[in-house]
Amino acid sequence: MLTPDLLHFSSDNLFAELTLVPTTHGPVSEKEILQLLTLPEFNTLFPIDFSIKKAVKDINALAAQDEGKTKQSFKIAERRDAQIILETSNDKMQATMTIVAAWGGRTVQLPDVLHHLKKEGISMGLSRLKIEAMLKKVQVLKPGESVSSVIAHGKAAVNGTHAKIERKVPLARERLLHPQEREDGTVDMRNLGSVVMVAPNDLLMVKIPATEGSKGYTVLGEVLPATAGKDLPLMAGDGTHLDPADPNKLIATVAGQPVETGSGMQVDDVLQIKNVDVGYGNVEFKGSILISGDVCEGMQVRSSGDITVMGFVESAVLEAEGDITVSKGVLGRQLGGNELSTKLIAQGQISAQFVQYSDLKSHSNILVTKQLLHSKSDAQGTITVSDTSGRRGDLIGGTAYAEKGICAVTIGATADTKTDVYCAMKLDELKQHLKELDEGGRNLTVAKLDTEARLRRLPPKEEWQNDSVMVDQVKMMLAEKHRIEEELNRELTEKDLLAKEVEGYYDFYFIEAKKHIYSNVEIHIGSATQRTQREHGPCQVHNLHGELNFDYGNKK
Repeated sequence: MLTPDLLHFSSDNLFAELTLVPTTHGPVSEKEILQLLTLPEFNTLFPIDFSIKKAVKDINALAAQDEGKTKQSFKIAERRDAQIILETSNDKMQATMTIVAAWGGRTVQLPDVLHHLKKEGISMGLSRLKIEAMLKKVQVLKPGESVSSVIAHGKAAVNGTHAKIERKVPLARERLLHPQEREDGTVDMRNLGSVVMVAPNDLLMVKIPATEGSKGYTVLGEVLPATAGKDLPLMAGDGTHLDPADPNKLIATVAGQPVETGSGMQVDDVLQIKNVDVGYGNVEFKGSILISGDVCEGMQVRSSGDITVMGFVESAVLEAEGDITVSKGVLGRQLGGNELSTKLIAQGQISAQFVQYSDLKSHSNILVTKQLLHSKSDAQGTITVSDTSGRRGDLIGGTAYAEKGICAVTIGATADTKTDVYCAMKLDELKQHLKELDEGGRNLTVAKLDTEARLRRLPPKEEWQNDSVMVDQVKMMLAEKHRIEEELNRELTEKDLLAKEVEGYYDFYFIEAKKHIYSNVEIHIGSATQRTQREHGPCQVHNLHGELNFDYGNKK
């Protein structure tokens, strides 16, 4: 049996040394040696496993030999200081600290932690409370036990919000969906209310400016830039001006009908006509047109603002730089070939209750509240065929194209009427534009770096600050740098928005039927095409990996 006096500290007090005479103390076992290390003065030391095994091997080998009379010493345990292990996440947004309790060595103090943090470059988002809590836990740990905790968090950059423009007055097209309520609570579908008019000094629009966002940082102190929100210009049109006290407010300067433009509003004079017929003649007016009756066969109406028809449009041509709103029906017939007798062309939205055998083209949206029959409809936005309740709205026959999606209560008919619907056909164009933005961004970045390099090569300011020519050159270089930075920021913001649209293109733009899609409906979404062979219930139809997918569980 090994006695305690055989184990002692080395001269530097860092190791536990075991001194044995093989012929006297051998043979020995690892268990006996480890038992010695349980003595109070040695039980906090770290056992050196390979040295213990060597001691057993050497002592036992010499126990029965003459050479075994010589003392053998082995360092079987050592003091180990506490360890600090720091790890950062792959994105450098989080730092974790692990402290391993000391084996009879030096414990960890706050200055040790701070030294290690500085050495690893971890400087931001630190929690002193968590660090101090860990140091308290370490004090009660057994030798070699550890405690871990996240002690630093980075801060993600917060991108700016995009500018928004809020309209504060109604438009003529909105009257179609809001007929007047009678005193008894019923609705008068023939009375759509008075003409929407504004007076001087009325507030038309309010712009909520874009924000710059706030920068973030990693735990290593690296700055994470924020993307500024995309600005939207608020432009004063005819009959309006920006409020001198607040350029984010658009104010009417004259009385008239408000018309939405691409970047603001204008207030139009309103030409009021009872009927547009042979007796009145064709109409072309700079402003908005209100027709309280009908537009009759063969007539043409053109407006630089909105066109509102309270009655019917029959085999006529309407063109508007604003919206076209027909309170009742749009009626046409087939001419030779694929020509239709009625044409409605609008830069804004086209709205009607009923449309048949007509050609509709809108740079915005098309809204039909009851039926869209055997027509050619082309919208750069959406096509909606539905009333406000979602119970009625039939899209039957003809061709309907809407880049940003089609929603109808029913598409097709029980009689298997051939109906073609298209949406989301411009992905390749968007990808090409994204590529051009990427290339433009790279060119601007090169130009920015070149300008910055030329500025850095300037001699010290005191050498040229009194040279007016040099001062002007420096001002021009700084102005150019600022211009490039602004343009680069705009392109990066546009690229970011476009990249998100491209990435979720077929999630954003799809075809929806609230009740039915009947057979013989040919559906085109991007390159995916399918002609229905049976009736489908309420569903959304998406382009999923190049094939059409009917989703019956994703109904709104």
